[in-house]
Amino acid sequence: MQLVPIQLEQIGQPHYTAQLYEHLEKGNILLLEKTPFAPNEEDAAFLRGQHQADTKIHKNIAYKTPLDKLTGAQNETPEDAQRLKRIMKAYAQGALQFLANLLPAYAKAWKVDYASFRPFEEQGRDLPLSRRNDLMHVDAFPTRPTHGGRILRLFTNISPDRDRVWVTAGPFEQLAQRYAKEAGLQKVTALPATLQRTGAYITRMLGVRSDVPSPYDQFMMGFHHFLKANESFQKNERLFTFHFPPGASWICFTDQIAHAVTSGQYALEQTCIVPRSAMQFPELAPVAVLERLAGKPLAPSA
Repeated sequence: MQLVPIQLEQIGQPHYTAQLYEHLEKGNILLLEKTPFAPNEEDAAFLRGQHQADTKIHKNIAYKTPLDKLTGAQNETPEDAQRLKRIMKAYAQGALQFLANLLPAYAKAWKVDYASFRPFEEQGRDLPLSRRNDLMHVDAFPTRPTHGGRILRLFTNISPDRDRVWVTAGPFEQLAQRYAKEAGLQKVTALPATLQRTGAYITRMLGVRSDVPSPYDQFMMGFHHFLKANESFQKNERLFTFHFPPGASWICFTDQIAHAVTSGQYALEQTCIVPRSAMQFPELAPVAVLERLAGKPLAPSA
């Protein structure tokens, strides 16, 4: 696994853009040492003073970019709420524009997901095991299935003086070969396809909007929990350590990289879901890896 510095002067050059796609899809991390779209120091200081609402419900402060809605914040005044939303929205817009310039083929096809602010110190944070960020895991969303789409995330460290420290495991294909069977891949693939169709039919009849998870989504959510709970994996697979300094941003596919935040506070993040069809190396996507192991499709091919 490599940490690849982004060369700003080369953005937009076809050969360089092709290299970036390859780095990302092979499980590397792109590093932006100075973030041009980060909040200014006054706004960053305001963010660092914000408090999160009930942590039993909200893991982070979220700006739901497609809905223009802020959740998870505990604001003392309406003015604070408006300012927080303005800062989060500006960050999301800046991050998305940067990503679109950097990775235009993804931007043409992606689905914009949420932005978030993570105000807590991750080291020693008191959370249930399945919600802890300091345990290595691959990302999956319980309420927003991707159907094989890739989870592309851009993070920014807005701490004034502390690195955000990640540890990561090895390539996804190796992890899947070692752990997917134990994590229940065959059980997920054995579920009759009619169950999904029945679930979708019922939600339509009830008039409820619901995105029924594919077998891939079901497995990845279970894999997320399995890896966090597996003591042997947590102990033996921590292969790489990365220090992201204040002001830096980094970009990666977090459904592919098993990662944990061992220390750090005050980070912003923007997520996009990139369909398999937009990949330059679709055979490297986690869904493709798992389909080879399972011997059958786990999600739509698009």
